[in-house]
Order: sequence, then structure tokens, then C-alpha cells
Amino acid sequence: MKNLLLLSFLLVFFQACAQNTDQKSAEKVNLNLDEQFGDYWYQGKAELTSYDLEQVRYGQKREGEAVLIFVTEDFSKSKQVKLDNPQVAGDDAEKVMKLNFTKKFNTGLYPYSIMTSTFSPVYPEYDIHARKITTSVQEWCGHVFMQLNNEDGQYSLMSRSYFQSEGDLKMNLDKIWLEDELWNLIRLDPTKIPEGEIQLFPSTQFLRLKHKENKAYTANVSIIKNDSSNELKVEIPAVERKLSIFYRSEHPYQIEKWEESYPENGKIMTTTAILKKRLMLDYWNKNSVRDSVYRKNLEIED
Repeated sequence: MKNLLLLSFLLVFFQACAQNTDQKSAEKVNLNLDEQFGDYWYQGKAELTSYDLEQVRYGQKREGEAVLIFVTEDFSKSKQVKLDNPQVAGDDAEKVMKLNFTKKFNTGLYPYSIMTSTFSPVYPEYDIHARKITTSVQEWCGHVFMQLNNEDGQYSLMSRSYFQSEGDLKMNLDKIWLEDELWNLIRLDPTKIPEGEIQLFPSTQFLRLKHKENKAYTANVSIIKNDSSNELKVEIPAVERKLSIFYRSEHPYQIEKWEESYPENGKIMTTTAILKKRLMLDYWNKNSVRDSVYRKNLEIED
């Protein structure tokens, strides 16, 4: 028994040493945060932005609405969840930028509700990539869910679906760029977005809606700069997907609109989202009936 305990201790010790060695040898990463970053993002509020949405589904455009909710919060490195008590978490605490990205639209009789949550490090030190991404899609036929966790130098992917051909899935992916994390990088430091030909894991919303294979695809990424606004372009030829995100060229790099194109019923169609309203608000404290006035301020339908 003593030998087994000693062996277990040595195994854990050497694994920790190897991890520390890998981290020390890794190239350090520093985001170039604007000097006003803290004034904007650490005021105890979230940025809420509503958009008029025209969502392509089943070969037709559907009117709906999208909301981007950007907020910074304290995150557990080990459990990859929001910390309940960050003041006692010590080295396990990490500041992240969280994006909750929602879409709602109807297809004839029945509604769709989609949400993606992306958690990206504000002070990455060695790993710039998102810590965690989750996406769920609900509609009257059923619902699907996908989660990616950044751990042990790779991504752990878990997917659940009501489709027999997809079912329950668990797999690992090599550490590559994720389309979903580019939205957060725009808000943190758009100069860190890779340009040129890269290996990219596509939007998790797109993968779920179009039932594409969960893998890396070759993509072309570019940023077109203008005086007041820039355009981030992503093209994935293998799935005929194009994404353009239009954002302000200066901090806090607010997103004004986006377009995403891909085949629907044999022809290329484009989903669009255009800015309606934007608020800075501690929305988690606005849960009484009287607070519904903020929905009107954001022009969100009941």
C-alpha cells in the first residue's frame, strides 16, 4: 500500500513538473488592452445590444431578433464555471470576457431559440484561446447542445442531439482557432485575430443548424480597416460559409452588424443582423415586473 501511495505521489509530481516546464517554454501572450478598458468593462455592468435579425432557415428568411451580452466576470480555471466567491479562490480565479449570444425567430408555426456562451481570458498569460464555449438550440422538434472545454492542451468536445445520426458524442480536438472566440477578441484586442489561411473550428451555431462534421476546416481570415469601422471577414470554402462582422475601429470596438452566408436548398443565402439599441446595465439585478421597461428600451419583443 505504501509503495502504491508513493508511486501515485511521484506520478502526480512529475506530471505537475512537466506541465510547469511546458508552460514556461510556451510563448507568453499579452493582450494590448486599451487604457480605458477597465473604466468601461469593470463598472459592474454588462453591455446589452439588440439587433434586427433576418435569419435564413429552410431556404427562407425569417424575421427575428438577436442580442449580444458582453460582460466581464471571475472564472474558475479548474472547474471552468463562474466563481461564486472569487475573493477566496486564489490562483484558481481568472478574469474572463463572457459573450452570451442569443437569437430568436419563428419558422412558420414553431419558434427557434439559440444561445452561445463564450468565455475568453482577459489576461491570458500563455493561452489566448477561449476557456469554454457552449451552444444550445431549442425548437419544437427537440433540442441540441454542444460544449467545448479548453484543457490539457486540446479541446474536449461534448455534444447531445435528438437526431439518431448524431446522438451523444464525446471527442477531443487539437488546439486550433475557434470561430466563436473571434467575437470576444474583437472586443478585447482585435490585433490578436489571426489573418491569412488558418485551421478553424466553425461557429457552433452553424455546425448544429447545418449538421456539419465537428472538425477543423481551412479558413481565410482578413480584416478590412476603415476610418470609423472595420470588417472582420471569415471564409470557409469547404462548407461555403462566409462571415462578416462590422465593428467600430476604436475601443470598445462595439459590433454594429454582421452577415453570414451559406447554402440553403442549393443556393447561397445570407443571414443579417443590424444594430437596434445598446445599453450598459446590471441586468441581473433587473428581474422585477417593473424592470420590463428595459425590454422596451432595447426594443426587444415580449
